[in-house]
Amino acid sequence: MAGMDISTENRLNDMPNHIEERDILSLLQWYMDSGVNETIDDLPQDWFELSQSLTKKTAPKPPIPTGQSGIMSKKIASMVSIEHIAQDAARLAASCDSLRELNDVIKNFNGCSLKKIATHTVFSDGNPDSDIMMIGEAPGVDEDRHGKAFLGENGQMLDRMLKAIGLSRKNDFYLTNILPWRPPGNRKPLAEEITICLPFIKRHIELFNPKLLILLGGISANSLMNSDLGITRLRGKWLEYELYGKTIPVRPLFHPAYLLKQPKAKADTWKDLLEIKAKIAEKTTRETGGKTE
Repeated sequence: MAGMDISTENRLNDMPNHIEERDILSLLQWYMDSGVNETIDDLPQDWFELSQSLTKKTAPKPPIPTGQSGIMSKKIASMVSIEHIAQDAARLAASCDSLRELNDVIKNFNGCSLKKIATHTVFSDGNPDSDIMMIGEAPGVDEDRHGKAFLGENGQMLDRMLKAIGLSRKNDFYLTNILPWRPPGNRKPLAEEITICLPFIKRHIELFNPKLLILLGGISANSLMNSDLGITRLRGKWLEYELYGKTIPVRPLFHPAYLLKQPKAKADTWKDLLEIKAKIAEKTTRETGGKTE
C-alpha cells in the first residue's frame, strides 16, 4: 500500500483551475498504475491516542437493574414498607385501653388496602361479657354488608355447631376475625395483609382477656400460634396462648366454610365441640368450687 509523494503533490498545485473530465480520469488512472490506493493527510495522525479517546467516550454505563435483580429490589422495598405499616399498627393498637378505642382506631386506620374496597369494618359480634373468644379468618360478603362477624351461611353453620353443645353466640361466645375487612372475591388473606392486621387482633385478645380461645380455620391458627402446620394437624388437641404471663387454652377447629364444602369433616368437628363443652364445664366447676346454680 502506498501514498502520494511530495513531487506528486507539487504537480497537483501547478495544475490550472479549469480541469477537464478526461484530464481527471487520466490522472486517477496514473495514480492507480503507480500503486496509490489511499489518501494521506497533511499532518500525521496518532491513531493510538485516537483509539484510547474513543474508548473513554464509549465506556459502558453501569447496567440499570432489570429482570430478577429488579424484581428482588422491589420485593425488598415492599417488605420494608409492610414492616413499617405493621409497626404503625402495633403502636396504634398499644395505645388502646378498651375495645371501643380499638374499634375506633381500626376504623380510622388506612394502612391496609382492603379497607378502601370494604363496605364496613367488621369488629366483632356475640357477647362482649363472655370469657370465650372465637377468632375466624376474614369477613365474607354478608359480614361486609352488615358489619358483624359470622353471618350468612358460615354464621348459620356456626350457630348450629354451638347449639349442638347447648351454647349460643348471643350468650356464650365473643366472635371476631384476623382481618377486619373482607378480601375481594372472598379470597384467602394475603401474608402482607395478615402481617399488617396482626397487631390489632393480638391487642383485641389482650383487651378481651378470654379464658378460652377457639381458632376457626388454618389461617387463624397459623397466625396466632405461629405455626405452619395445616388445620387438619392442629385440630383435635389443646394448645396454649401466652397472655399476661399466663397461658390460655386454645382449641383450633375447622372453619364453618370448610365444613359446608367438606361435610365428612363434621364428625371430627363434633369431637372437638364435645372437648370444648367438657373444658367449659371443667372451668365452671373450678370457678364455683363444685357448686352448681
